[in-house]
Amino acid sequence: MSDQIQRFLFDQTNVRGEIVTLEQAYREVLDRHAYPDAVNALLGELLAAVALLTDTVKLDGTLSIEVRGQGALSLLMAESNPGGELRAIARVAENAALPDGEAPFRELVGDGQIVITLDPKDGNRYQGIVALDHEDLAGCLEAYFSQSEQLPTRLWLAADGQRVGGLLLQRLPSEAQNQDIDAWERSVHLAATIKREEMLGLEQREVLYRLYHEETVRVFEPKPLRFGCTCSREGMANALLTLGAEELRDILAEQGAIDTQCHFCHTEYHYTAAEVETLLEDPTAPAPTIH
Repeated sequence: MSDQIQRFLFDQTNVRGEIVTLEQAYREVLDRHAYPDAVNALLGELLAAVALLTDTVKLDGTLSIEVRGQGALSLLMAESNPGGELRAIARVAENAALPDGEAPFRELVGDGQIVITLDPKDGNRYQGIVALDHEDLAGCLEAYFSQSEQLPTRLWLAADGQRVGGLLLQRLPSEAQNQDIDAWERSVHLAATIKREEMLGLEQREVLYRLYHEETVRVFEPKPLRFGCTCSREGMANALLTLGAEELRDILAEQGAIDTQCHFCHTEYHYTAAEVETLLEDPTAPAPTIH
């Protein structure tokens, strides 16, 4: 099974879709952390979702999905970009007790909200927020599309700690090219018959054939996906500056230097006292580089 996303559409209709599978990228995310199985499954679903949304909105920039909950699982976050790079993290509330095995989405996150951030290379940053009013992640994201994008959208997500599968269907607003008024209802009804083990175990084209072998489906070239972290020395330096000069100097007085780590990939960054002072004196200067 390859890590990839594949676009497809139904000819002479206004229905399009995306199907994603992940294995290596998913394992690389999990290998960097020691999350319980219940968290691993949800993190896999979120990776599938962020890949599907990034390809669907055709964003030339970064797209992130944050699930901010008030339950034992206080944060899930995944990020994707047009280069096919994915990364994700989770945060468990302090002293929270999580089940050993898989558990329902709402049981883990409780009440809260999903924040979807579109950060284009050129243009303004956009955030959409939707409440956690549904029983699973897919339902919450479908509500986001209904409220923010006003596009009928359906999602199916699955993950088991080893593999990830995801399927998205969307009905476009233009009816001019639609010569099949039942196409949307029929495509959704057929997709709803997909089994979890099929999403996780079959190649993408076989999934599409099983679901839509009686339909005229145009399948495009798959796009490869991989784990990739966008952290950098400069980005971490900018994050340090948000602490403020007083707090940074207090840390330096106590420790002599500042060591920090990327939460996504665990890359470590070291800043000497002189480097921090240079940053404070001129925040617009390039991040200090160790030679």
